[in-house]
Amino acid sequence: MFNNMEACVDETIRRVGKTIVLGLCLGLGKPNHLANAFYRRAKQDPTLNLRILSALTLEKPRGRSDLERRFLGPMVERIFGDYPELEYIDDLKKNRLPPNVDVREFFMLAGAFMSCPVAQQNYINTNYTHAVRDVVHQGANVITQIVAKREVNGKTQYSMSCNSDTVLDIAPIIREQQARGGKPMLIAVVNTNLPFMVNDAAVDPSYYDAVVDDSSANFHLFSPPSMSVSDADYMIGLHASTLVRDGGSLQIGIGSLGDAIVYSSIKRHHENETYREVVDTLGIGQRYGALIEDQGGLAPFRSGLYGISEMVVGGFMQLYRQGILKRRVYDHEGLQRLLNDGRLSEQVTPGTLDAMLEAGAIASPLTEADVRAMLRFGVFRPGTALQDGRLRLPDGDVVSADLTDPDARRRVVESALGERLTGGMVLHGGFFVGPQSFYDMLSGLSDAEAAEINMTAISYVNQLYGQETLKRLQRRDTRFFNTAIMATISGGVVSDGLDTGQVISGVGGQYNFVAMAHALEDGRSAIMVRSTRQQGAQVLSSIVYNYGHITIPRHLRDIVITEYGIADLRSRRDRDVYAAMICIADSRFQAQLVAEAKRYGKLPADYEIPPEYRNNTPARIARDLRPFKERGLFPSFPFGTDFTDEEIVLGRALRRLKAATATRSGKARTLLRAARLRQVPDSLRPYLDRMGLGKPGSAKERLSRRLVALALIDAGQV
Repeated sequence: MFNNMEACVDETIRRVGKTIVLGLCLGLGKPNHLANAFYRRAKQDPTLNLRILSALTLEKPRGRSDLERRFLGPMVERIFGDYPELEYIDDLKKNRLPPNVDVREFFMLAGAFMSCPVAQQNYINTNYTHAVRDVVHQGANVITQIVAKREVNGKTQYSMSCNSDTVLDIAPIIREQQARGGKPMLIAVVNTNLPFMVNDAAVDPSYYDAVVDDSSANFHLFSPPSMSVSDADYMIGLHASTLVRDGGSLQIGIGSLGDAIVYSSIKRHHENETYREVVDTLGIGQRYGALIEDQGGLAPFRSGLYGISEMVVGGFMQLYRQGILKRRVYDHEGLQRLLNDGRLSEQVTPGTLDAMLEAGAIASPLTEADVRAMLRFGVFRPGTALQDGRLRLPDGDVVSADLTDPDARRRVVESALGERLTGGMVLHGGFFVGPQSFYDMLSGLSDAEAAEINMTAISYVNQLYGQETLKRLQRRDTRFFNTAIMATISGGVVSDGLDTGQVISGVGGQYNFVAMAHALEDGRSAIMVRSTRQQGAQVLSSIVYNYGHITIPRHLRDIVITEYGIADLRSRRDRDVYAAMICIADSRFQAQLVAEAKRYGKLPADYEIPPEYRNNTPARIARDLRPFKERGLFPSFPFGTDFTDEEIVLGRALRRLKAATATRSGKARTLLRAARLRQVPDSLRPYLDRMGLGKPGSAKERLSRRLVALALIDAGQV
């Protein structure tokens, strides 16, 4: 036990030696203070060799221009508080790492290291299920994470909270290495701001080789604010929500597309008449009715959903609070199979015993394992036990353990039978990150609610190997929703990098979930892609004929969704795949895609795009959604935001300004218009004050004031 970082660093070096291969958890779970202490020590001592293995290194937003910094500064200070930056990141980006320090990432914060050659060269490409293997192969000998802490009946307990994902998998390897004489260490750093997650995430102090409990390390959790949901995002989420089957399973990711799916799913459940009206009015039911009926549905979620997601995001808590995430799964094959088949309900009755016996889920006479399972899952009341081959009941009576004995069965029903199944999980996850409101929701869970969420190992969440029969039973009708940057019309998906070889982010678990969807008899993978992307002032199609880098190969194609529709690609011949992808592309680019497909013989020479897919434009989407938005549907921030009203308006205006000045000619025109703006309307003063431009003190600030005012005027604020 340590109460400061330096003492822990001293002990680690004494035990492990002067070659430290430091494994930092993905995302939120990094103990930044301890990582900084190791880095500072390496900078001071050139004989200490430090290799840092990391993923999804979180950084506070930083503006590139003066206007961006003025906009972000107050917001970052308010939202991110005292979150400590990792000191090695700035040196890495500026190529100032000392020669005895080596940093390697296997998943990057999206776009953060595009212009950093060292980070690009040191990137390790891997599926998330192989991350532990690769970290071990890299020689990791110090694994660290932040943990939550609580006292239970006078005993200290820790929780891996946000990052059980890889630690649960690597801890047994560390113990094995120690048993063979190695000296690796598993170190926890207490952060009392973390939500305490139970089940697999909760461990005793002996789980760790060292614990740092230093009150100065209780930093504010990294909490990226929820971003606005655009019209295109809402259309993608609406289409996606029709493919979710009641009684099935769900995986979604972070960001506005995940929020859009959740929003539409909540409308489907609680305002079903309105939901169906939207689906019908927008032509979704007419175009994809057969697919929706076969693979999804439009009805409310009577049976509910079960969540199985590498990343747990705030949307899952919204679904839980709205009574949608409620299908419980159980860690027992026989019980789960009976529930799936409808031969059991969560209500425990005498028929529960009969069904379990008939299916062979329990033996007769009962075994020790049977009784433990029946107690764990609430079939038996506490106090029931197997004693010398006979069953001791809670009332003290002892009967035969053979439930085919009528007298024994009668007494068990009278005295030992529970009321409802217990121990079910509505969500299995690996790690979480999100806005502060999400962390508050997790911290505010009751004991009973927290018990239904299991933050567990990534080896359990991201693959079927190990307990495969149980996982298949739990993960029925799973819909895996993931995002991508681009998709080819042959069904390949680009999610993590460019054809230059530059890495934008990483594969993470996307391949795992796509492959799992194909391995599950009733699973489906849906890749969500916005149909266009902005590159400077130029609009480009995100549906392309071909691309020089692929994350998900075309032989794993399944479903692709854009704001213009759904392309069901599984088991279809190429001509149908190409046509389906063109139909969900932006119409400004469809003719070119058709021409290329015909040129290479992938579409018949007489192929024509069906009329109903020839008006795929943002203007049409805006027009279709406008009546519903006027009724209060599809708000910019469906689940709230940490942005102020002024920041929301400024954000939109500054994005318009950035697009308008993306080219030399556009910049010149905008500067000229700003120079001609002599009078700034008084109504814009709150926004200019927020930008620190209320009273400009220099020529540069006066120009910035005019530019911001012009952007606000163009955005309709006057």
